[in-house]
Amino acid sequence: MAQHALANLIADVERIPAHRYFGRVTGVLGMLVEVGGVQRVLSIGERCGVLTRDDRAVPCEVVGFRADRVLLMPFTTLDGVGLGCKVEVLGHDPVIYPDISWLGRVVDAMGQPIDGKGPLKMGSVAYRLRSQPPPAHMRQRVGAKIDLGVRALNTFLTMCRGQRVGIFAGSGVGKSVLLSMLARYTASDVNVIGLIGERGREVQEFLEDDLGEMGRARSVVVVATSDESPLMRRQAAHLAMTVAEYFRDLDRNVLCMMDSITRFAMAQREIGLSAGEPPTSKGYTPTVFAELPRLLERAGPGTGAGSITGMFTVLVEGDDMNEPIADAVRGILDGHVVLDRAIAERGRYPAINVLRSISRVMPNCNTVEENALVRKARALMAAYDDMAELIRIGAYRQGSDAGVDAAIAVQPKLEAFLNQDRAECELLPGGYAKLAEILGGVP
Repeated sequence: MAQHALANLIADVERIPAHRYFGRVTGVLGMLVEVGGVQRVLSIGERCGVLTRDDRAVPCEVVGFRADRVLLMPFTTLDGVGLGCKVEVLGHDPVIYPDISWLGRVVDAMGQPIDGKGPLKMGSVAYRLRSQPPPAHMRQRVGAKIDLGVRALNTFLTMCRGQRVGIFAGSGVGKSVLLSMLARYTASDVNVIGLIGERGREVQEFLEDDLGEMGRARSVVVVATSDESPLMRRQAAHLAMTVAEYFRDLDRNVLCMMDSITRFAMAQREIGLSAGEPPTSKGYTPTVFAELPRLLERAGPGTGAGSITGMFTVLVEGDDMNEPIADAVRGILDGHVVLDRAIAERGRYPAINVLRSISRVMPNCNTVEENALVRKARALMAAYDDMAELIRIGAYRQGSDAGVDAAIAVQPKLEAFLNQDRAECELLPGGYAKLAEILGGVP
């Protein structure tokens, strides 16, 4: 541990710039700090430190310019900042130095450890926090099937390595529970988990109960709780993706899970509105819809053997699957999993609405027999869904439609098939075998 601290200190000394620039605070309004004197040496995204009255350094980021003033937004509170406070230019494009020893650790949005296990060892290669995705013409195609350990996903929404999928649901429908199952059971080399705007109370529960010791040993967890600044919440998402890119470049198959993309978008909305951007749909600013693809496109296959399989939760407002963020994310990703409140209310978990969910790579990765089996099951589920109201009130008469009769006969078995306890793991072959057994007697 002492060697890690010494190595980090030496690396920090080597990165000290030859010149230092200083400005002064000329105004404070809400979350913004106006600074004069350094506007010609700064650009959007660069970092500064504001020295408070009580000699604390408040890290800030350049979010805009107004007249001849720089607009800064703080990563922490502005307590102690006033007119005339000194502002130091800290550097250009923010970077981190990830290392394989980060596995099993929990860090904040600044890359600092928050698990009480001492300092992190810094790697030798700098990774930009806001890097560009690999060139489209150089990326590999998605890989083979990936076993998620969740029966409903493995059979009806089969996914491949390097695929990016959204999990769409309202509050309290089971997104976090499904993520915990994926974290424990998915066949990946490394998990990178970003808890963006998470409730502080639930972080320790997720680490101890949901992830567990075995899951945590192969995971890096990035945490930014809901009470932290919008810059911290936004940066946590970028940091999680950067760490995933590091392990991908080591030819590892990475599972990157982020909960949630909606809170990342809300953080960007707060930043944009503070900087003076005009609000558009539901108050979201134009940069929100520009930042979403820049973040999400970084997941996926790399240019080598490694890949990043992305699982991103989307918290839909009022269970409206067509609200602006859900609509934008759905168009970027390679599939979507819809969690239905009505299904959760009748006690079936995970509450996946199979008919409203889709995996865009599924038909090409399955065998002809597997695709036929899934189509048959979907057809029966759709037939039952169409007649559900009539069946419940007793208005449907047995024998009126052979397809509906078959759907009614297998519905209890399909419901049991889709239900899975969080402590249960179902491998890919087992799911298809059970589904074939259920549909075996159906013409």
